[in-house]
Amino acid sequence: MTSAAPDSTVATVEIAVGGMTCAACSARIEKQLNKLPGVEAAVNLAAERAHVRYAPELVDVDKILATVVKTGFAATISTADTHDEEKARKLAAYRAEVKRFWIAAALTLPLVGQMFFMFGSGADVHADVLPRWLQFALATPVQFWIGWRFYVGGFNAIRGGSGNMDVLVALGTSMAWLYSTAVTALGLHQHVYFEASATVITLVLMGKILEARAKAKTSAAIEELMKLQPQTAHVERNGTLVEVLVGTLIPGDVFVVRAGESVPVDGEVVDGSSSINEAMLTGESLPLAKNPGDKVFAATINGDGLLRCKATGVGSHTMLAGIIRLVEQAQGSKAPVQRLADRIAAIFVPVVTAIALVTFVGWWWYDGDFTYALINAVAVLVIACPCALGLATPTAIMVGTGQGARAGVLIRNAQALELAEKIDVLAVDKTGTLTEGRPAVADSFPAAGVAGRELLRLAASLELASTHPLAAAIVARAKAEGLELTMPQDVETTAGRGLAGSVAGRRFMIGSPDWLAGQGVPLPESQPWRHATFSVVALAEAGRWLGAIGVADPLRQSSREAVARLQQLGVEVVMLTGDNAATAAAIAGEAGVARFEANVLPGDKAAAVQKLKAGGKRVGMAGDGINDAPALAAADVSFAMGAGSDVAMEAADVTLMRNDLKGVADAIDLSRATLAKIRQNLFWAFIYNVLGIPAAALGLLNPVIAGAAMAMSSVSVVSNSLLLKRWRAEK
Repeated sequence: MTSAAPDSTVATVEIAVGGMTCAACSARIEKQLNKLPGVEAAVNLAAERAHVRYAPELVDVDKILATVVKTGFAATISTADTHDEEKARKLAAYRAEVKRFWIAAALTLPLVGQMFFMFGSGADVHADVLPRWLQFALATPVQFWIGWRFYVGGFNAIRGGSGNMDVLVALGTSMAWLYSTAVTALGLHQHVYFEASATVITLVLMGKILEARAKAKTSAAIEELMKLQPQTAHVERNGTLVEVLVGTLIPGDVFVVRAGESVPVDGEVVDGSSSINEAMLTGESLPLAKNPGDKVFAATINGDGLLRCKATGVGSHTMLAGIIRLVEQAQGSKAPVQRLADRIAAIFVPVVTAIALVTFVGWWWYDGDFTYALINAVAVLVIACPCALGLATPTAIMVGTGQGARAGVLIRNAQALELAEKIDVLAVDKTGTLTEGRPAVADSFPAAGVAGRELLRLAASLELASTHPLAAAIVARAKAEGLELTMPQDVETTAGRGLAGSVAGRRFMIGSPDWLAGQGVPLPESQPWRHATFSVVALAEAGRWLGAIGVADPLRQSSREAVARLQQLGVEVVMLTGDNAATAAAIAGEAGVARFEANVLPGDKAAAVQKLKAGGKRVGMAGDGINDAPALAAADVSFAMGAGSDVAMEAADVTLMRNDLKGVADAIDLSRATLAKIRQNLFWAFIYNVLGIPAAALGLLNPVIAGAAMAMSSVSVVSNSLLLKRWRAEK
């Protein structure tokens, strides 16, 4: 942010921008917005959006909108409520553009037809099949009525202090039209180029129409997501089931989802049992069983049962709305790889204009033919177009992030998408990432003279003071066995190690065996848990060992396969866990992880990530997005495991809607596929101009052919990006 104070509050606004035609347009808007104090803007040509972060105490939204308008473009605030209005406006503009194209095509066709007639008949190519006054009459409406948009766009660009595609098209076609008009008016025996000016405008217009259709497909993911949420819901009101608009629901309302219906809003099952297909969230087609207490999400589809649910998230607070916001944010962001194209686009038009001038002067001096020199200069102006450069990156990102959303891989921004392909090492938290995250008591090791049930009762009573998953497992087991628990008193906690407290007047310590040993508790000679795959919680009283309880968190069925796939992608997997080395080694071996770090406290995970980065490697971190927040922040790219967590979606660069490490491999694979498309697009955009401009300057291209090539360049880039729709997450 340019001038915002370090402690200033930051607001964001999404602006729909109308009138952009090429990368030079988006670059100019971005430049003007970023000149404002406290403003940081990113303009997306493909999405026709400007994402603006600003300091409200330094600038307001009206000033931001006014800046865009002053630069020569239409600007309106874009929200979820204005989406339908924006769509209708774009559709109307598209239809008007199509109508103008067909009129231009009808006027241009006779001009182009006479060229084929001359070539086919062997007649003198300089002879006129159509009278020149008729050629003038056909070409002039195309030039100044159909082509008026190029003059307006070019004028606004020059007024804003730069140039764009409109300047090149208007300048090139005007030169051809003016020359031909002068030859006609003066009755000179020179060839006229009315067909060139009219055909170029018609072809460019056709290219814009095809580009608009292709661009619409790149944002299809957003459209599909928005269509998923039902418009009505069945709600219980005064004991009666009534149908209401979804927008009228408030938290606490009880709604009914019948068999085959979509869930209207996020909620919690109050009564009934069924199965729900959550494929639109997670990409997983297998339905999930839902019972009282379970969460349900908007737009997921109910199976055969009837569910009564209490609304917990409505409107913009549903999981679906959060996904849409995240996808829109990612599609509107700018990848670092785009910077080179932006720098070139900023100087592109002045450089091309200079090349055209040099071409004209050079050919006139060398050949002495004014007409030939002029036509070559026109070809240079017409073939040069920065559109493809501006569309190369954002179209691929829009399609890539949309495909990711369908597969339950939500990418926060383009930078994360670009960095994900470069990951060398992935640090994974054990609990909830490699394992199921639902620990349960697996075994018990009471000391001599201590009953197993008494060991469990005392341990569970003490663990009532803890929120750790292992503590919850011990408490749950004690309650399941009907043991009477006592709330502990005077509890002292050592984070990540254990705690001490009083139960019925007796002082106990509970925690890892190593921690108890450090507190002066002698460990038993026989330790059968040493090479077990479960975690061990030990209990002591007044320095006396009472026993240990083994708590197992089973490995996810998919973890070993996911680790193997990551390794095939060239990513080293490192497990971070608070378990002792022996237990960690057993779990790592079961998962196929070759490298691990044991005895890592929650607060030390960030340091462990920094240690992995010390060798210059790119490090990703996969965790639950909440407990592992410091480690996630320390990583180059963070992956939050756990569907349904708003905190996770805000904390991580990539949110995996499935609790499955294979989602990380999918994200990396998607990143590589998307970046490959971006590089292909940039290569063709650059090579097109690198080859096309010199060819035109050397007189090897007719302006009509140059116009057709220019019109197709951006279409080819967008079409190449659309090939990403073939990408699928591995099942």
